[in-house]
Amino acid sequence: MRITKFGHACVRIEHEGTTVVFDPGVFTDRAALDGADAVLITHEHVDHYLPEHLAATDVPVWTIEAVASKLREDAPEVVERTTVVAPGQSFDVGLPVTAVGELHAVIHPELPRFHNSGYLLTLGEQKVFHPGDALTGPGEHVDVLLAPASAPWARSHELVDFMREVKAPVNIAIHDRIYSEAGAGVFDGLAGTFLPREGLEFKRLADGEDL
Repeated sequence: MRITKFGHACVRIEHEGTTVVFDPGVFTDRAALDGADAVLITHEHVDHYLPEHLAATDVPVWTIEAVASKLREDAPEVVERTTVVAPGQSFDVGLPVTAVGELHAVIHPELPRFHNSGYLLTLGEQKVFHPGDALTGPGEHVDVLLAPASAPWARSHELVDFMREVKAPVNIAIHDRIYSEAGAGVFDGLAGTFLPREGLEFKRLADGEDL
């Protein structure tokens, strides 16, 4: 298994000849999609979904209906290679995946809720979970959590407690472009205080860095 961070919420995972890319949005270099076998989009916000990236490739896309609806307007040529998935559905992108959850975290009580699906990816004996913009766990053991490490829809302690709730042995920081280097350091200090107490590891990868 090879995990590569590619800007904000985008992560590329390679396992036994299959390459899956999560959420190549506006902060992501299009090169993240080179040679990919599948793209999984959690929701429609631009930091996770950029139609130009998808239209520039021929990679099959799996996503929720809210994103598929946007694609019909933004990049209709992508729709014919897009598969819509529902909450709780299991499907195969070359590797087994299960869609987890249905709603984006609350951004503000006076704003409408967006739809969001996390994805639980099975790689042999190991499982990797990308929650998108939600703090909805998969309800089962996870080996690697792609963990939101900053967000306008969550406080730092909520993000740390989500990692503690999921209890993945390895937690890789994602959704981190909105913090300055100093802000990221403050969050890393908080995560580094609480997670090791429970035998959990927190890692922050630079863009293009592998695990």
